[in-house]
Amino acid sequence: MDDAPSPSAVGYGISQLRFNYVQCQNYSTNNTSELPAFCHNASGTSHIDYGDQNQSNQITTQIVAIVVPILFGLIVLIGLFGNALVVIVVAFNQQMRSTTNLLIINLAIADLLFIVFCVPFTATDYMLPYWPFGDVWCKIVQYLIVVTAYASVYTLVLMSLDRFLAVVHPITSMSVRTERNAITAIVVTWVLIVLASIPVYLSHGVTTYTYLSLEQTACIFLEDYNKPAFQVRPSTSSRVIQDVRLTLQ
Repeated sequence: MDDAPSPSAVGYGISQLRFNYVQCQNYSTNNTSELPAFCHNASGTSHIDYGDQNQSNQITTQIVAIVVPILFGLIVLIGLFGNALVVIVVAFNQQMRSTTNLLIINLAIADLLFIVFCVPFTATDYMLPYWPFGDVWCKIVQYLIVVTAYASVYTLVLMSLDRFLAVVHPITSMSVRTERNAITAIVVTWVLIVLASIPVYLSHGVTTYTYLSLEQTACIFLEDYNKPAFQVRPSTSSRVIQDVRLTLQ
């Protein structure tokens, strides 16, 4: 637990990384005996000499601010077209309303939500050195990132279970693998994920800090929430997946 990064270190946008940079600089300036884990590089040495790194950091930031949004733009274009096409084709074709295809639609919807509500804001966070969307959107974006990720994962779990029943119990599973049961499983999955991810919404927010004499903002994991409690949901999710695997065996 001692090596875990500080909650404020969670995040990968420029505003978040710059916030971490300022924190580490403050730690070193105040001669703190033990730096947080996120102030150390991969070799274990601390980033103390910030003056020598400033120019390198600026160059890296400029490259990231250009390359990442371009890649994210391609993801948005391809993802919107591909996933929307899947939803339209299956939804408007009655003959394709199988349990597997319903789960594929659900997977496409989760991807569309991520592309529309998460990717543009994350790309902007890489382009700008501050978070411009306010506290509410900070919480919503981080919340939807987790919700859509888990929705995709558990949809794949449901698809695996569906395929298992179809292959191992092809006759007896016909009464279970119905359109109604598939929709019920999808709805229950979404409800559980939406409720279980509420701590993500509560534990993120916008903080203000000073960088080069300017007030900046960053969307971060708030320090008021401890790391072990935040990990209860992922740990529970891992346990559920293990139970499903044991059941299938």
